Amino acid sequence: MQLGMIGLGRMGGNIVRRLMRAGHHCVVYDKSGDAVRGLAGEGAAPSRDLADFVAQLEKPRAVWVMLPAGAITHGTVVELAGLLDAGDTLIDGGNSHFHDDVAHAEMLNAKGIRYLDVGTSGGVWGLERGYCMMIGGDKESADRLDPIFAALAPGRGSIPPTPGRDGRDPRVEQGYLYCGPAGSGHFVKMIHNGIEYGMMQAFAEGFDILRNVNSPAVPENRRYKLELADIAEVWRRGSVVSSWLLDLTAIALAEDADLKEFSGHVEDSGEGRWTIQAAIEQAVPAEVLSAALFARFRSRQDHTFAEKILSAMRKQFGGHQEPPKG
Repeated sequence: MQLGMIGLGRMGGNIVRRLMRAGHHCVVYDKSGDAVRGLAGEGAAPSRDLADFVAQLEKPRAVWVMLPAGAITHGTVVELAGLLDAGDTLIDGGNSHFHDDVAHAEMLNAKGIRYLDVGTSGGVWGLERGYCMMIGGDKESADRLDPIFAALAPGRGSIPPTPGRDGRDPRVEQGYLYCGPAGSGHFVKMIHNGIEYGMMQAFAEGFDILRNVNSPAVPENRRYKLELADIAEVWRRGSVVSSWLLDLTAIALAEDADLKEFSGHVEDSGEGRWTIQAAIEQAVPAEVLSAALFARFRSRQDHTFAEKILSAMRKQFGGHQEPPKG
């Protein structure tokens, strides 16, 4: 199939590469000419601007927007609304707020343009591992573009099937899910990221305690000099806390057990805040997720080894860099 990709950053560029590896044809656009030329050299069709980009796509067009959430994405969606035709599909694969999806779907549907919101998880590892996708919006378009989603998804891999799933949607076991109407895909991804905050915080605090058991605050006969990289590695193998986040922690600690590269300043990308806002709206208690978010706020004032662990995990899975020291 053919897909147009707008935004060729850490994830957008690798989504294009994974699709081309699977035999799909991609037209690409980015404000960075170097990014466009780079992917053109790998086989993608380059474009000068959005008008040229849309002109190169075959109808019914499929356009994937992979840009930072907020004003940049909104402005691009509005501009595309004036260039696309009825029957075309616009996908927002970034981390937009699900309220924005509802508004965008209503605006585009009035013009006959289909809209999909695709919560996409996989970070900088997605090219090789694939992307877990949570899809909301127009069901007919989601079904039509199934070959695109199937090519991007991780596939079954070595994960055994869950007992009792007979008769359920088999695409879920490939790593992608149609969630429901506009906004539902990004809503599910938002909660996914809120949970991620809590899991990361638990690992970070645990490794901080392991490290500080060798501090003067502990009686000398109960001080242990523990090898954190080895603990992370052994937990990866058969432990109940084994996970991809632990895998990434093990990589970071194997590279440098003291994490000297990191200050411990931990940003939040928005989904954690939105998750707590949703919990408040629904009157659902979310003590762990709230505490994990507030810990990130505190990290910008005073750093601990736990925050270094958090920062290292963020770099490993998403390529997130700490802000320059001022």
